[in-house]
Amino acid sequence: MKHWVWILSLLICTTPLSASDTIVGAGATFPYPFYSKLFNDYAKISGTRVNYQAIGSGGGVRQLQNRTVDFGATDAYVSDKLAKTFPGKIVHIPTCIGAITLSYNLPGSPKLRLSGPIIADIYLGKIRRWRDPKILALNPGVRIPDMMIAVIYRSDGSGTTHVFADYMAKVSPEWKQKIGVGKSLNWPTGLGGKGNPGVAGLIKQIPGSFGYVELVYTLQNNMPIVAIQNKNGNFVLPDLGSVTAAIPKNLPDDLRIVITDTDSPHGYPIASFTWIIAYQEQSYRNKRREQAKELKALLKWTITDGQGYAIPLGYAPLSDKAIEKATTIINSLSYEGKSI
Repeated sequence: MKHWVWILSLLICTTPLSASDTIVGAGATFPYPFYSKLFNDYAKISGTRVNYQAIGSGGGVRQLQNRTVDFGATDAYVSDKLAKTFPGKIVHIPTCIGAITLSYNLPGSPKLRLSGPIIADIYLGKIRRWRDPKILALNPGVRIPDMMIAVIYRSDGSGTTHVFADYMAKVSPEWKQKIGVGKSLNWPTGLGGKGNPGVAGLIKQIPGSFGYVELVYTLQNNMPIVAIQNKNGNFVLPDLGSVTAAIPKNLPDDLRIVITDTDSPHGYPIASFTWIIAYQEQSYRNKRREQAKELKALLKWTITDGQGYAIPLGYAPLSDKAIEKATTIINSLSYEGKSI
């Protein structure tokens, strides 16, 4: 019996990492279509599985804060104030850029144009009907039915909501004063859906509905998309060109930046980086150095080879400058104070 125990112990100590090793992450639904394909193919290439749960940015931040995941995912970067509540220093690694669209359910799916202030007034409950004079003025000749607007929003803590609210606060002083910016808001009107899939589902189900949802979900569900007037007065639809145009040339070293309400004449005004967040020091909760190396390898692959998955899935890839700065951040990860 002792002989077999000795052999078993030897096998356990010498068995190398295998395909059974798993990296655990949770958070944003905004990049989930990208992450789903990315992580599935990475497992085939590297033998390392990635178990990612799309529970919303708020959930991803909380789970990393509690150290129950290897990484969190969020569409709203962690503020300095919130970062101080974490048990260790965290870093942000952007993975791609996406767009938040405004979609709707109207007979015939007429092509609509709206401005930021009008969108804010709809969510504030000030514009209640589709044939409101303000909407008609921006859409001359468009056949818009006389229906009530059913407002749809995110019911869960959401980075998508944070990005949308950030844009609303920039274009509407009343929104900034009454609603503000955050992952969860006190909505004055409307119906909540969980995650981007939940919001997209409600918009498709409810006639007259109007809601904000990540671009990929509108494309996958063949939903109409509003052309939004940017600060230069141009009505812009979200696509690779207009989302890429929203990225500023100057990026901070920590890559925490909001890119809504772009100055670019051709830029789409509700675009955002989405980030993976992780602890800079990886030696916690009995994590092995090999596991920290696996996470670092995954992050490096995501911002290099993994960028090839962005465009086919409706996201814009990182700029060369963003990749350069993200590489520096990833290389700062440590294990017991030493470089990984």
